[in-house]
Amino acid sequence: MDNDTNSKPQSTMANSHSHAHSHSHGAEAFLGQSQTPEARLMRMAALASVSVASILIILKAVAWWFSGSISLLGSLTDSSLDLMASVVNFIAIRTALQPPDEDHRFGHGKAEAISGLMQAMLIMAAAAFLLWESIWRVSSPSPIERSDLAIGVSVIAIILTLGLVIFQKHVIARSNSVAIAADNLHYMGDLLMNVAVIAAIVFATTFDTPWADGAFGIAIALYIAKAASEIGRSSIDMLMDKEFDQEKRDLIINTAMETPMVMGIHDLKTRQSGLDSFIQFHIELPPDMTLKEAHFISDDVESHIGEKFPNAEIIIHLDPVGIEGPNKTIKEVV
Repeated sequence: MDNDTNSKPQSTMANSHSHAHSHSHGAEAFLGQSQTPEARLMRMAALASVSVASILIILKAVAWWFSGSISLLGSLTDSSLDLMASVVNFIAIRTALQPPDEDHRFGHGKAEAISGLMQAMLIMAAAAFLLWESIWRVSSPSPIERSDLAIGVSVIAIILTLGLVIFQKHVIARSNSVAIAADNLHYMGDLLMNVAVIAAIVFATTFDTPWADGAFGIAIALYIAKAASEIGRSSIDMLMDKEFDQEKRDLIINTAMETPMVMGIHDLKTRQSGLDSFIQFHIELPPDMTLKEAHFISDDVESHIGEKFPNAEIIIHLDPVGIEGPNKTIKEVV
């Protein structure tokens, strides 16, 4: 294992005496540079969402113009916002995949979270607009024209969106990207929305219930608002450096404790920033151990954790067991 301590500011090294290592691979990926498979998939997913949203906007605008369906207007509004959000997403992913520089030594991964927060606000605005229009349509229903065209466009939208959602799920599983996850949530909502549009048109035209169009529009607006709150929450979690969930923290602790001679672990801190994650903690070793022996044990701990968190930067501080340091606030042993 290489020791990356030379990349840390001298004052930090003098104060912490930490044994630091880096497994940061995702930050090296950038569109015009050497890319990881995850970075390439993220770029492809961002481009695919822009393309699909553009096609759907054109189709839905034509169908809404001839049909006058408020549910289809809601779907068109959502697709328009999807396009704006997808463009913002693409720019954010370009930024997030840039390698660290002098001003951003931890990388640019939080650009994804900023993008997610912007998308949440856009979606919430769309939900408010659609809710207003739907309530008005329920109180003043009007007949739907060219229902066949509206249904045909919705079927095409379902096919295109389903293909995009499946691809995005694959990318999310590989990259754990917040930005792509936010985009995926949009299009999952679009799937339901297009199904709702078809149902609304069928109800309104077949059963002579023109108010059904507005009622379905209200349901769609509420679903969009719920999706926006979920996107906003996950984005804020990343911006606020929320800890890993307990399952991942337990995995880190167990992996460290499985290494021979490690007698304890404390002060575990974790956070996520785009593709990259950051893990730091203290391990307790026998006090009579040489620095060289402690170094090799720390390398083993870092290597084993790095296998489970391949895009993580891992910083390990070495403590002699039984010595109470000023930062020893959380004792974690399982």
